[in-house]
Amino acid sequence: MQSIAAARICPLCMFSSTVARPAQALGRPWLAPRYYGAVSGGGRNNRRTSSPSRMVLSDDVSRSPSSRFGRGRDSERPRRKIDGPFAAMNQTSFRSSREGALPSPGRSQGSGRGGGKKEDRRTKAMKMQSSLASVSYGHRTRMKENISGIESFDQLDLLPSVKTAITDEVLQGMVDIKPTPVQRLAIPALIGQDIGKSKKRNKTGGREEFLLAAETGSGKTLAYLVPIVNALKEAEAADPAIQKYRAYFDKQRAAMQEPDYTGPREFDPHPTAARPRIIVLVPSAELVDQVGAVAKKLSHSVKFKTDLFSANVAARIIQRNMYSPGGIDLIISTPHLLASMADSDPNILSRVTHLVIDEADSLLDRSFSPVTTSILDRALPSMKQLILCSATIPKRLDNYMATQFPDMVRITTPNLHAIPRRVQLGVVDVSKDPYRNNKNLACADAIWSIGKDAARHEGSVAGEMDVKRIMVFVNEREKTQEVADFLVSKGIDAVALHRDTPDNRQSEMMDSFTTKDPLKTDAKPLTRPATSGKRSLPNTKVMVATDLASRGIDTLAVRHVILYDVPHTTIDFIHRLGRAGRMGRRGRGVVLVGKDDRRDIVAEVRESMYMGQALI
Repeated sequence: MQSIAAARICPLCMFSSTVARPAQALGRPWLAPRYYGAVSGGGRNNRRTSSPSRMVLSDDVSRSPSSRFGRGRDSERPRRKIDGPFAAMNQTSFRSSREGALPSPGRSQGSGRGGGKKEDRRTKAMKMQSSLASVSYGHRTRMKENISGIESFDQLDLLPSVKTAITDEVLQGMVDIKPTPVQRLAIPALIGQDIGKSKKRNKTGGREEFLLAAETGSGKTLAYLVPIVNALKEAEAADPAIQKYRAYFDKQRAAMQEPDYTGPREFDPHPTAARPRIIVLVPSAELVDQVGAVAKKLSHSVKFKTDLFSANVAARIIQRNMYSPGGIDLIISTPHLLASMADSDPNILSRVTHLVIDEADSLLDRSFSPVTTSILDRALPSMKQLILCSATIPKRLDNYMATQFPDMVRITTPNLHAIPRRVQLGVVDVSKDPYRNNKNLACADAIWSIGKDAARHEGSVAGEMDVKRIMVFVNEREKTQEVADFLVSKGIDAVALHRDTPDNRQSEMMDSFTTKDPLKTDAKPLTRPATSGKRSLPNTKVMVATDLASRGIDTLAVRHVILYDVPHTTIDFIHRLGRAGRMGRRGRGVVLVGKDDRRDIVAEVRESMYMGQALI
């Protein structure tokens, strides 16, 4: 009897004689670890847990979910228990702050109809908006007050030659010449002019630091070029070395014109030879050409030497211009090219007084940051002004500035992070007929609709039509060529632009999209002769691109933008839609929404655009 009783009592807890016999006694030794783990713990957890080991098959697999988990409203969706610090990783669904457990792992965020519970209303659908740093409405209101007192460039304390260059060269042909909001804020601050409450100067070891942030197409290039060129000419007038060289140059040139002159026929090097005063960094060769065009126009009247360094310029020309005896004042370059030159000759950055980092949200991200900061570190000892310029302020950039430049003066426009209201946004539901989730077909149909509508109206010259330039943005580089080939098969003149495209080819493709001159074509029917049997759309030019073409490119001629893919972040929304509606012109964007895309994200962007609100 004693041996029988011992077999009925658990050897671990010794509390109950009704516990079932160990697994070894039942001939199932592989269940022993699970059995002892279930009954251990001093008798408090002597019941088997509802979450069995992963290596054990469930005993109640034949029972319905309602009988296993009760009959409440959550009976058909069991709540998942989080075990340990890594249990919540690699989740495909977002858990709001109100929900106490994770949704079923089989449901993703974009499940569409029947996708389970709606998320907490307090949680914005566009989680990606958290990538942008917020700007208070109080600050926006103060900026509006500061710009209200400036109506003309004549009110700014600029040199007469600089004012002449603005009106006669850069803005030539414009009827009503007024500074844009970002120019009204930035130019007085950068030249130190006190206008109302706009004067806010800081100096870190004799260096001024500014962040210039404004919406796309608002004239930021002129806003930073005008002050630094003005400072360059003022510094030249006060530099004794340059004044001495000018006296020598005039004397030597006069001597060389004498008929009996037998001396050297060359001039001594200028003090600025291979020692530029101003550096402007931009992320792409297209932006080098774009910013360089504005700087060249300023130099016609202001008289300074500027050069462009990019992959579009031959290496021998770059070498010749950098070490020209006539000197060099301003360089516009991509970071990688200038950094490679500084590695071989660090002295070229020894006299930099003004450094502009344009498109700072790109040049200070993980891909460009090591190269950009290497240039910044070498130029800091002689620098007098550091200017960061961007259309958006991502949080990573905001944190970087707060850490590295805590005293930086931030100049932001009232409409920062807001897509201009002059840009309309249309939505095409690709999941419905006739597209049936075929985005290629929906994209081609949208382009044909734009082209056919434009074909109804002739251009200013009889028998001619204006050529519509349309940009199509995709998220993946591999998708660009696929979409472009499909559009070509549908009779549309389309090209693909991505990072693998050679730099010279990129510039060639961008020329027709950045020129301000209208493109014309013959006003002919939108079908080819019957022998070909293929429709064509001669009055459109389409570029299929990634975000490579969305940063800073002045696509003034582009009025239509098609978002083939819903952008990943708010930053991409702003930059892509910012290719249309530049410099006060109207534009239109079309976003293609498929079955796997976040419709609530697109709805919020559209509502914010309609209300004129910032995407924050």
